[in-house]
Amino acid sequence: MQGFDRRRFMKAAWLVLSLCCTTTVIAAEKSDPASVFPSKPIRWIVGFAPGASNDVIARIVAQRLTEIWGRQIVIDNRPGAGGLIGGEMVARGTPDGYTVLLATGGPNIGNPLLTKKPAYRVEDFAYVAIAAATPMVLIVTPSFPAKSPREFVDYIKANPGKVNWASSGVNSTPHVSMAIFTSATGVKFTHVPYKGAALALIDIVSGQVAGMHTSVASAESQILSKRVRVIAVAGPRRLTAIPDVPTLAEVGIANAEAPNFYGMAAPAHTPRAIVQKLNAGVNDALAQPETRRRLGDLGMEIVGGSPEDATKYVMDQVARVRGLIRDGVLTPE
Repeated sequence: MQGFDRRRFMKAAWLVLSLCCTTTVIAAEKSDPASVFPSKPIRWIVGFAPGASNDVIARIVAQRLTEIWGRQIVIDNRPGAGGLIGGEMVARGTPDGYTVLLATGGPNIGNPLLTKKPAYRVEDFAYVAIAAATPMVLIVTPSFPAKSPREFVDYIKANPGKVNWASSGVNSTPHVSMAIFTSATGVKFTHVPYKGAALALIDIVSGQVAGMHTSVASAESQILSKRVRVIAVAGPRRLTAIPDVPTLAEVGIANAEAPNFYGMAAPAHTPRAIVQKLNAGVNDALAQPETRRRLGDLGMEIVGGSPEDATKYVMDQVARVRGLIRDGVLTPE
């Protein structure tokens, strides 16, 4: 009996100790949530389908964050409406740092600015960090007549409105990139929006549409297999993944740069200390050689930096799109 009582006593003691520890953690979370953040899994909303470049990039960073924090970073794909569905979930989410968004041009710029009655505003997010960025590239079906950027512009000008140019959806980054290009060159495409880049690429390969603005990450397999041809890079310098492809600026086509970015955003009013912890985690993940290698293989440039840097980056892009709206190049629908 004495041994039995001792076992019961030890079991009760462990139970009391566990309850005390749990109570202490709960009290700490309530009084200073940032001090124990993250204390549970974080849900990272990706407003695009699994396997898309956005999804791949989020998973690369999430894997490192899981290792750094010892807490699972769960990728939650919520595709639809150019990222609007995922964007709205986070914009209206609890500002505690446990639900964040993969910030990109579609959900964070295109949808709030190019929708007449937007579900949320650009300002409804706390921008944590820009993980990576890459310029868009102009790809065409292999049989397209023009071979160089200048030939391409001349051909479109000679055939105004006759060249079908795809995008991954209305208000998407490829759609905005097309508008930037038309504003810079004076050409006129016929816009053909698709429900995602994958469907657009199928029709470009088959010749149903002429081409589109996209990222190397999105069209990597088609580029490597030469099922599409890259005309130009819409960025400040050539890409190591396609070193023989010139930039638009190299051939005298100015103001046509079209960057795409991938970052993290939390709901507005997320406590500053938690935003800082998220930011530190993303920067730690980006410092890992394997992360840098994998993102580099996708044609990405590592960005990183502070929440203030991220906010400035996004707002600079916002100002550019607002200028296109003001000039009548883009029209909210």
